[in-house]
Amino acid sequence: MKPWMLWTLAVAVTLASAVYQRLTGPTHPLRGEREVGGETVKFRLVRSHGGAGGAEVSVPAGAGIDGTLVWRRFKTRDEWTRTPMERRGERLAGVLPHQPPAGKLEYRVVLEKGAERVWLTGAPVVIRFRGHVPDAVLVVHVILMFAAMLWSNRAGLGALVGQQALWGVSLAALVLMTLGGMVMGPVVQKYAFGEYWTGWPWGTDLTDNKTAVAWIAWILAVAAQWRGWRRPAVWVAVAAVVTLLIYLIPHSLFGSELKYE
Repeated sequence: MKPWMLWTLAVAVTLASAVYQRLTGPTHPLRGEREVGGETVKFRLVRSHGGAGGAEVSVPAGAGIDGTLVWRRFKTRDEWTRTPMERRGERLAGVLPHQPPAGKLEYRVVLEKGAERVWLTGAPVVIRFRGHVPDAVLVVHVILMFAAMLWSNRAGLGALVGQQALWGVSLAALVLMTLGGMVMGPVVQKYAFGEYWTGWPWGTDLTDNKTAVAWIAWILAVAAQWRGWRRPAVWVAVAAVVTLLIYLIPHSLFGSELKYE
C-alpha cells in the first residue's frame, strides 16, 4: 500500500475516533424530547461547566409552560433545592450555583402546564464544574493529542501492511504523545481541577491513566526498534491498537470528582 493511502486511511480513522469521543462521555450534553401540553420539547441539558459563575440550564418552552430546576450536591444527603426557572422569550432558564473545581451537582427539570407536570429526565443529570482553561493551552493540547493519534494510526497501519521503515513515524507518535498527553495534559488538568495528576498511583482518573498506558505502549514500541527486539513491527502494531482502543473510551469517564463529605 502506498504511503499516501496509509496517511489517508490514518486521517479517516483519527477523525472518526475524534468525532466519537466528542459525541460520547459523561460531560457531553444530554439530549432528548418530551411531550408537555401537546407540545414537543426538545432539550439539551448541560453536564459540564468551566470558569467562574453558575451553570445555566435552558430549555425551549412555549407560552403557558412553567419550569422548576431541582438540584443538590452530588453524592450527598443534601435536601433538594427547587429554583423557579425564568422565561426568556421562547425558553425557560435557571442557574445552578458555582461549585469548586471537580465539584458535581445532580439536577432535574420539571415542566408544568396547567395540571400537567412532566419531568424531562427519569434520573437526575450530573454536571461537573471545572476551572477556566486558557484557550491557548487547550488548543495546543488538543492539536498535539490529535497529531499523536494520527501518527499512531499511521505507524500502526504501516506495521499491519508490512512496512519496514517505521522508526520515524513511531518516534513522532511517542514525542507527540509525550508533549500532548504527559506535558500539556497535566497543565490542562491543573487549570481545570487544581491538580497536575489524579491518576495512578494517587487517584483513579481514567483520562490520566489511559494516557499513561498509551505513552508506555509507545515507549516500548520505540525501544523495540531502537534496541533491535524481536519483531519490532508487532510492538508498533500493538501500541497503535492500544492507543486507538484507549481513545475510544469516552472522554472524562471516571474523571476527577470532589468529595464533599
